[in-house]
Amino acid sequence: MTVRVLHVAAELYPLLKTGGLADVVGALPPALQPLGADARVVMPGFPAIVAGLDDLHPVAHTGPRFGIADPVIEFGTMRSNGTGVYVVRADAFYDRPGSPYLNAGHQPFADNAQRFAMLGWAASLLAQGADPAWTPQVVHAHDWHAALTPAYLKAASAAQRRRMPPSIITVHNLAYQGVFPASLFVQLGLPDSFYGIEGAEFYGQVSFLKAGLAFSDRITTVSPTYAREIQTPQQGAGLDGLLRKRAHDISGILNGVDYTVWHPSVDHAIAAPYRADDMAGKAKCKAALQARFGLLPRTDTPLFGVVSRLTEQKGIDVLLAAVPKIVARGGQLVVLGTGEPKLEQGLKRAAEAHPEAVAIELGFDETLAHAIIAGSDVVAVPSRFEPCGLTQLYGLAYGTLPLVHCVGGLADTVVDASLENLAEGIATGFAFHRFELASLAAAIRRAFALFDRPDEWVATQRHAMKQNFGWEASALRYYHLYEQLAHSSWRVA
Repeated sequence: MTVRVLHVAAELYPLLKTGGLADVVGALPPALQPLGADARVVMPGFPAIVAGLDDLHPVAHTGPRFGIADPVIEFGTMRSNGTGVYVVRADAFYDRPGSPYLNAGHQPFADNAQRFAMLGWAASLLAQGADPAWTPQVVHAHDWHAALTPAYLKAASAAQRRRMPPSIITVHNLAYQGVFPASLFVQLGLPDSFYGIEGAEFYGQVSFLKAGLAFSDRITTVSPTYAREIQTPQQGAGLDGLLRKRAHDISGILNGVDYTVWHPSVDHAIAAPYRADDMAGKAKCKAALQARFGLLPRTDTPLFGVVSRLTEQKGIDVLLAAVPKIVARGGQLVVLGTGEPKLEQGLKRAAEAHPEAVAIELGFDETLAHAIIAGSDVVAVPSRFEPCGLTQLYGLAYGTLPLVHCVGGLADTVVDASLENLAEGIATGFAFHRFELASLAAAIRRAFALFDRPDEWVATQRHAMKQNFGWEASALRYYHLYEQLAHSSWRVA
């Protein structure tokens, strides 16, 4: 049975990406189609999105909103895969150069509350039939940018005394909540009753994400372990009480990997292709990566790769403290990313002190990211917390053994190379349990020790590459959730 699903998001790979959210929103709708879902996406009309769509045409006018005289909802299709995409054309909000969230000074745009409230408002109109040719049966909002969508739907349901399509919100990272001054609430066009401890109020401010969690019909997170962790004070970011109250509505569904983009046998961005049963190309990828960064062309020592935002949340501070331990053992490190200035500077100093062993490139380059994943022996993901993580999944696919902190999706996807797990042939990487230098250093030592046993190393690589974290299983779980909501009779208008 076909289920019509509208995804609401701010990023969409390959058109616009700042992080893993784009990968998920880009991959999930196509993965749902073979199951019988008719999945579309609605997004802000960012220039990169508009430029990447074919046959773009107007389908609805929203009426004046948030100071914009006449926002228009247009519809087109992605050239890469034919996914249907609605864009909210409000150029005063969205037609800006650079980041979708930050100004030239790398500060959040002053009108971000209105910009992303507009996205939620437009999504709610589509759910009410604004496009006469297509109305969703389920609305799926992603992260804080889309989180007012469930609130607008709930308000419309109460005002019109009729059922609206049920809503889901997926928490990709609870740390980013879209928190704004309480004085802005009146501009959102929601009932006064929606501002309160049971609604959008968050310690005297407005939290878009809290509104989504309070008013959605179901909540999902991007891994089973993270679904449990966010219900604790340690990782609940001030929302653990609400999440515990809604525990029966929460599901943890792992993100997937698009293996048409991330697989060494088909990846045109790497120096040479390879497979689990023929790893010769991986050595060429390592040599090319070492040459690219001016590192010594060594095959006898592990090369650690990092593709990450350079923030304390990603554990880059504790990794930086471990760099001397990697270098002292003869290891090498390549880092790609950008983030907190003190961490950028610390890594640059490490590269200057050890130019033949440590290299860093600030910024983000998708092609280079592929080259680092393919050319490294170990990919380090030492995050303090990690809702799901995609980098470790890419590492598994490329036989680049992940070194991870055992939290969230990292705990769900990487099996530590302990003696017992190696003996049973189930190890796929290296995991440390305490977020401290000593625990990370012990995992690094295990990586060096296993690298010195080539037969076991290769066996572990091959087992890692056989893991299947494709979107098929995750899409099926989402589809079952959509089907349950679309055809449920328990909802009250």
